[in-house]
Amino acid sequence: MVDSCHENGIEAIAVTDHYNIKSSLSLMEACRSSGIRVFPGFEAKTKDGVHFLCLFDLDTDIDEIDRIIGDCGIHSPEEASSTGNRDVVDFLKQSVKWRAVCIGAHATEGGGLLEHLSKEPRINAWKSEHLLACSISTSISDAPPRFRDILRNKNADYRRDNPVALVNARDVNDPAKLSEDGTSCLIKMSSVSIEGLRQAFLDPESRVRRNSDPPLPSHSSLVAISWTGGFLDGTSVRFNPDLNVLVGGRGVGKSTILESVRYVLGLEPTTEDVLRAYDGIVRHVLRAGTKVSLLVNSTNPSERQYVIERTVPNPPMVKKADGVLTNLNPGDVFPDLSIFGQREIGEVAESGTGLTKLLERFLDSTSESVDKQADLRHSLEHNREALLTAIKDAAAIRERLAQLPGLEERYERFQSAGLETRLRERGLLVREERLVDSVAEHLEPIDTLVSRLEAELPIDQTFLSPRALEGLPGAAIFEPLSSALSTLSGRLDGSTRDMRDALDRARDEVEKVTARWRKRKEEVQAATEQTLRGLGEGAVRGGEFIRLRQEIETLRPLQEKLEVAESVERAHRMRRRELLGEWEERKATNIQRLARAGRDVTRRLSPRVEVEVSAPTDRGPILDIFKQHVGGRLDSVKQALETAQGFSVTEFADHCRAGAQTLQERYGITPSQAARVAAAPEKALMLIEEISLEPTTTVRLNTAAPGSAAQWRGLDHLSKGQKATAVLLLLLLDTEGPLLVDQPEDDLDNRFISEDIVRRIREAKRKRQFIFCTHNANIPVLGDAELILGLTPVGEHGAGGAQIRRVHMGAIDEAAVKELIEELLEGGKAAFETRRRKYGF
Repeated sequence: MVDSCHENGIEAIAVTDHYNIKSSLSLMEACRSSGIRVFPGFEAKTKDGVHFLCLFDLDTDIDEIDRIIGDCGIHSPEEASSTGNRDVVDFLKQSVKWRAVCIGAHATEGGGLLEHLSKEPRINAWKSEHLLACSISTSISDAPPRFRDILRNKNADYRRDNPVALVNARDVNDPAKLSEDGTSCLIKMSSVSIEGLRQAFLDPESRVRRNSDPPLPSHSSLVAISWTGGFLDGTSVRFNPDLNVLVGGRGVGKSTILESVRYVLGLEPTTEDVLRAYDGIVRHVLRAGTKVSLLVNSTNPSERQYVIERTVPNPPMVKKADGVLTNLNPGDVFPDLSIFGQREIGEVAESGTGLTKLLERFLDSTSESVDKQADLRHSLEHNREALLTAIKDAAAIRERLAQLPGLEERYERFQSAGLETRLRERGLLVREERLVDSVAEHLEPIDTLVSRLEAELPIDQTFLSPRALEGLPGAAIFEPLSSALSTLSGRLDGSTRDMRDALDRARDEVEKVTARWRKRKEEVQAATEQTLRGLGEGAVRGGEFIRLRQEIETLRPLQEKLEVAESVERAHRMRRRELLGEWEERKATNIQRLARAGRDVTRRLSPRVEVEVSAPTDRGPILDIFKQHVGGRLDSVKQALETAQGFSVTEFADHCRAGAQTLQERYGITPSQAARVAAAPEKALMLIEEISLEPTTTVRLNTAAPGSAAQWRGLDHLSKGQKATAVLLLLLLDTEGPLLVDQPEDDLDNRFISEDIVRRIREAKRKRQFIFCTHNANIPVLGDAELILGLTPVGEHGAGGAQIRRVHMGAIDEAAVKELIEELLEGGKAAFETRRRKYGF
């Protein structure tokens, strides 16, 4: 039996012979000696013939259990098969006095509560407040059809406020039976005890999992955190992957633990007030030199653990579990964590942008769609820079060419004076000099191309080396690539040498021609000087004529450059129109996707929350650009942007380009401000075109009590607590990464905590990790926290820091933890009892 327990992963057993405890002493001792926990007890048969497993705490005295068997009317082993002296309801009530936990044995089979009883006795027994659990040896769907709705708590006659815990258990009198389905199940307890069983049966949805239940999905989680230095020096905390709740008086470090997680992951709060509080904790509580170490379990794309360390004020480092440093950032290994400091949820609820960003969590987005949007934005930015450069280049050429008509007019006056005929050859020399310069300009880009090709040769083939291909199943397929690249490299090398030789020969020839021309230039210049000396006083005018001719010959080629520049500008403008079209389509698609996400959230949170997404109404970013590039009063521009219907960012930018009159007519902007906006630089208008305004997210909360007619109210008409409730309900839908919240009750209405928040935490905690700091008992108690951590101060007024005592770590089934909850969150047992009496509960 002992060996079979270990082989099948059985950590705890209950020994329950029929009205007999002493028959199993050797088995209990053997199991305990091997590390298996044993609940001693007996199987009872009530006066009305129903079988129960009556279990006691691990260290309960055997004689005490024997005395209780006698209290059932059984006084000797020979009577073990007899019925007891109490019916079901009385037996269950009496078991509370015995401090025992009773399980209805084989409930749907012979001798079981549902099978053996009928009609009113069965209903009364099933609905007894003292019936906590029943055992079945199958799944509910495999139970007899007439019992399935009862077991699922859907039969109106048998419905209970607290469902009966259904555990997989059956008689085991042979080691082989321990491997059979329906013999064992998983029960969640802080420590194996009768109180642990009682708490599990009081909360079976959270603490009991049968063999027939689907396996739980793995999820990323914070595993542990520790501090070296600072307020929490020497403290270490190991988290549970499900629901964790930190409790303690004010100033004992609860917020420090959460903000330490935020700090070590390199995250920052989303609102200014919380950012100030966060900075204060880092500077004054963690303090410079403190090292925070965080162990995380990442499941995407595969399960792996990392240690993330950060020493104030240095950046974080990511290490593998074995301590080897990586080049990863915290976001690379743990991207999905959400953390909210004190009152941060309330501040997000009052931010339209914050609501939209929360809704983005539910988009059916892929990395590909995100990358495409980022690429499109980058393309627009690149196009803007290129277009502005093209506009600037064309404008500079036009500015220089604007001088040409005047120069040509002056040149004609010199021609009238006959200087062109007398200095004709010197004038033509200017054109020849421009020709020589043009040859060099045409060779320069060719030299650049050849140099770039030379730098790329020989082609690097390291990525195709045998070592690089080692271990690849298709390595043989890639072997011809190396030969192909070698051949290409060789041919290109030869071609490059030929091009370099041809370029050098061309340059030699150009140099010879240039040398011959320079000699001619010297001769022409000497003749010109002699001619100018012959002109006497006209020599000055002759020199001016030559300089004028040089300027004209320099400017005339710019006509071609202008045509090229204008062509480039037109190409960039055309490309920009294409990109803006794609950009507008992408923005419209995003709004549609957000709208679908809003409808999905509404469906999942029905009937409590409604989410609706519409076109953007916050056009503040446009005004910010005008303030930066235009300045001055813009109040009428602001009003126009806020009230414009069917607003298009691209259309508005075009209207700005059209001029002040258009802005006045279309938007009602005052003449002076319209003129200022119309004079905005082109860069500002392009930046406006590239803006992606956030869609408007409207959230409504049903404030009616359960069962009452719906009362839908938008966030603008809700209290801050109700706003935060709606936001937290959205956050609880996100099942990807851990959610950490510091004192959510600061922002929430207490009724919503118990009616909505706790229920959804319970539903989600097996798929997602939660860590809360709280002073509200509903979260750890009704949420059935797997781990409650009680922080207590060290020294007077916490001057020595904070500590977490081992006895204050566990769930509500730990006596010390329960006492801590009673004292800290309920005000003590006396206060709780006083309130209960005053309420009349």
